[in-house]
Amino acid sequence: MGTDRNNIPNAGILNKWGLFWLVSGPISIAMVAAMTVKDLTTDPGVSDMIQLSVRCAVPWLYIAFAASAIKVLLPCAFSRWLRRNRKYIGLCFAAAMAWQAFFILWMVIVHTEYYVNEVYVLRDVIEGVTGYVFLIAMTVTSFTWARRRLQPQRWRMLHLVGIYFLWAYAFRYYWWLLFYYSNPDALDYIYYWAGLAAWGGRAVAWNRMRRGGSNASGAPGPHPITRIAAHLLVGAGLVAAGLGSTWQGTAEQILYGYAITEIPELYLPYWPFEPFLAVAVIMLGVYLLRSGGRAAA
Repeated sequence: MGTDRNNIPNAGILNKWGLFWLVSGPISIAMVAAMTVKDLTTDPGVSDMIQLSVRCAVPWLYIAFAASAIKVLLPCAFSRWLRRNRKYIGLCFAAAMAWQAFFILWMVIVHTEYYVNEVYVLRDVIEGVTGYVFLIAMTVTSFTWARRRLQPQRWRMLHLVGIYFLWAYAFRYYWWLLFYYSNPDALDYIYYWAGLAAWGGRAVAWNRMRRGGSNASGAPGPHPITRIAAHLLVGAGLVAAGLGSTWQGTAEQILYGYAITEIPELYLPYWPFEPFLAVAVIMLGVYLLRSGGRAAA
């Protein structure tokens, strides 16, 4: 198929299964190569492999998560190509996560004592198992034969809730690395801010589409005071997102340790949502930019 400077071809190695093998093949080779270097008879060796598999997987999750937003914000040949191949980018993420599952099972089965004494936290297990349930369900229903078994609305809901849950899992992981644990490295910062940017792109795209509908219907824009408040909230949320270590301890003292929160602390994924507090402030600002005109109408 021919190509020109304004179009990415619809077939070939950069599309569909060609793209999948172009990405997942090197990831698998890297995993096997790392296994020959790491000492998997030790706890740190297996932990390093789990971390490596996550680092290979997360970029593809973020790209799949942001693909639809990029198409709205930057309509061009590249964003159309990205949206067209989002399924296969998601499968690249699934392939890398299969390696993580393999090494987690290795840790649980071979290094059981270390896992139980040093790693195991019930809520973390619930989060991880739920994430894998979503990932498996989304992977299977990415194929036509399985997708046909779901009503379109249920399929969309599964993939919407699933992609947000998986994004939240990755985002909160790097938030804790940066603002709770010591000595994060440069890649942890990159992954954290890339995750926030991927979510932010979706929020801005959502706001643009909603405002576009309001403008088409003749609804007035947000009141100037509402607009100022919205921008202040977004700015405050971004600052809070970058300074999590300054308020994490205070938030933990306020949000933990009550009789009413004992069950969520044990069982509810992501509770009490500390990594997402700044995200909520930003989302409130974005919502005010969209809803201001409707409230004034």
